[in-house]
Amino acid sequence: MEEAQRRALRRGRTRLVAALRVAPLWDPLEQREVFTRPMLEELQSAGSRGEQARQLVIDLETRGKRAFPVFLSILRDTGQGELADMLMEECQRLPAPPQLVDLRPVELEEKQNKSEYGFLTAMCACQVYELKADPCGHCLILNNVNFSRDSNLSTRDGSNVDCEKLEKRFKALRFNVLTRRDLKAQEMVAELQKLARQDHSALDCCVVIILSHGCQTSHIQFPGGIYGTDGKPIPIEKIVNYFNGSQCLTLRGKPKLFFIQACGGEQRDRGFVVESDSPGDEAPGGSLESDATPFQTPSGNADELDAVASLPTPSDILVSYSTFPGFVSWRETLSGSWYVETLDSVLEQYASSEDLLNMLLRV
Repeated sequence: MEEAQRRALRRGRTRLVAALRVAPLWDPLEQREVFTRPMLEELQSAGSRGEQARQLVIDLETRGKRAFPVFLSILRDTGQGELADMLMEECQRLPAPPQLVDLRPVELEEKQNKSEYGFLTAMCACQVYELKADPCGHCLILNNVNFSRDSNLSTRDGSNVDCEKLEKRFKALRFNVLTRRDLKAQEMVAELQKLARQDHSALDCCVVIILSHGCQTSHIQFPGGIYGTDGKPIPIEKIVNYFNGSQCLTLRGKPKLFFIQACGGEQRDRGFVVESDSPGDEAPGGSLESDATPFQTPSGNADELDAVASLPTPSDILVSYSTFPGFVSWRETLSGSWYVETLDSVLEQYASSEDLLNMLLRV
């Protein structure tokens, strides 16, 4: 199916779910080989008419090049021509996507996920994760604001704003959200291990969000470290590996997502001037802070830190950082961090229609 047709289905989904009469469609969809009988039986088991309509529109995207024009024809044959006209208008008014070189060795037909929210439909060009469970999974937020005097780390004003935004957003995305505040390093480790030891068999995903001071570290797979309120660092690589396939069996083959709001070092990117609004416009009365601490060069042979980490050996893991390795991450004391503000805004606007990687590119 062409991308313009996919987008037309997504933009028209709300109206289709509200108005589509699905019962007359089943036989023509099978006769014209858009769906097989077992596929249609699965669609019919989705629940109410609206749920069946939603699932039908989602699954249509996976049914190849003929699916869209055949679907329009069937709509007209069953007296639902106004919906066909609406989809045609949506398709025609969308700009053609840029032509990109396809580097995949094999053309793979993606299967859309089974959720109203499409934000985890894909994490790479050929990998699709289905989110059927309700709730989707657990979301653990570790929010460190107040640090001990001995740590020489400042209070992270504005972090509670970040935390509240993310709590609301992931609850709306059907996650069980648990927040822990102001934890020492060992307490953070205990919470992470507790989450990793839980039975995730009935769930489809796991999310960990960490809001804290951070530092640059030597690494193999995942750069950076996070500080507990006692000033002791925890390597992000260690955090992630609590959830890998050998440590957390019930999350094998399921997406494990980590969102890190913390500095990766002390370097400051001066940026370049653009003629548009940017996070550099400070809120009145607000002040900017960074979540950086000095990087101590480890003894022995240290890794040379690259701007982009290599692909990890652990599978089904995505780590989204608020900044590049080695650089500070900015937080506004009244409105929260630039990263979380943007991430929350993008999820709000696009979680129902785009996959996670596309949204992270927007961020």
